[in-house]
Amino acid sequence: MIENVTVLGLGPMGRAMARAYLGAGYRVTVWNRTASKADALAAQGARRAGTVREALAAAELVVLSLTDYDAMYALLDPVADALSGRVLVNLSSDTPERARAAAKWAADHGAAHLTGGVQAAPPQIGRPEAYTFYSGPRDVFDTHREALAVLTRPDYRGEDPGLAAAYYQLTMDLFWTTTLGWLHSLAVARAHGISAADFLPHASSLLAGLPDFLAFYSPRIDAGDHPGDAERLTMGAASVDHVVRTTADAGVDTALPDAVHAAFRRGVAAGFGEDSMTKLVEVLGNSEIPGAAESDGRAARLAQPR
Repeated sequence: MIENVTVLGLGPMGRAMARAYLGAGYRVTVWNRTASKADALAAQGARRAGTVREALAAAELVVLSLTDYDAMYALLDPVADALSGRVLVNLSSDTPERARAAAKWAADHGAAHLTGGVQAAPPQIGRPEAYTFYSGPRDVFDTHREALAVLTRPDYRGEDPGLAAAYYQLTMDLFWTTTLGWLHSLAVARAHGISAADFLPHASSLLAGLPDFLAFYSPRIDAGDHPGDAERLTMGAASVDHVVRTTADAGVDTALPDAVHAAFRRGVAAGFGEDSMTKLVEVLGNSEIPGAAESDGRAARLAQPR
C-alpha cells in the first residue's frame, strides 16, 4: 500500500526529508513559499501543491520543516479550517512552552500535534545514526512510527508535547556553548601562533574524555550530592581566573570566560567553595542566590589556591 505524506517547508532539511520519503516509496506532496525549491523534487516524482490548503488535503500526515512556530502559524492560521483530521509532525525548532501552546492550538482545530527535535543534519536523514526526539499523544506516535522511522530513528520522550522541544534545546545549549568555547580557545591560540590543526588533537582528547566526566557526575547531581572530593569550586574559580587573564593578555575578547568566571564566583560567594563545581547546577537554577558582582572581594579571596 502506497502511503501519502505532505512536507511543508523545503529548506535543506525539508528537501532531505521529502527525498527520503520518495526513496521509501511514499506518495509525497510538497509545498514551499518559494515554489522553485520544489523543482528538483517534482522531477523525482513529488507532487507540487499550488497552495497550503491543497497540500493539507493531500495527506493525513503533514511534516513541518520550518524556521520556528511563528512560521507554522503564518502558514496554517489562514487555513485552520483544513486541519481537522491531520497529524502535524512539527520538526521546527522552538521552545517547550511554544510546543505546548501549538499542540493545544492544533487540537482546537481538530488536528493532532507531534513535537519533534531532529538530532541530525540534512545529509544524515535516512541514515541509521540519526534520531529525532518526539513527544505528544502516544497513540498518534505509535500509529505513524513507521513513517517517522523513514526519516530518522524515533525516540519517544512522552505525552507532554513540550518534552521533545526541551530535549532538543538542551542538546543545542550544550552544542553551541561547547563549540563557542572551542572557537574562543582557538582565538587565544592564534595569539600564541598555535593553529587550529596544532590544537586539534588536544581539543579532541579533552572532548573524548567528557563522557566519562559526565557519567561520573550525573548520578551525584541527580542525588543532590556535590562533595569536593575530586575537585572544588574554589579551585575551578582560580583556574577560570587564569583563563580570563590569559585571554586578556592575548588581546582576545574576555566576555565568554568572564561569564564563566562570574558563575564560579557566584557559587563561591554563596558559600559553596568547598563543594564540587557541580554545585553550580543549583546556583544557576536558583535566581534567588545573589549574583557575584556584589561579593567580588570575598569571592576572589576564597578562590585563591590552598
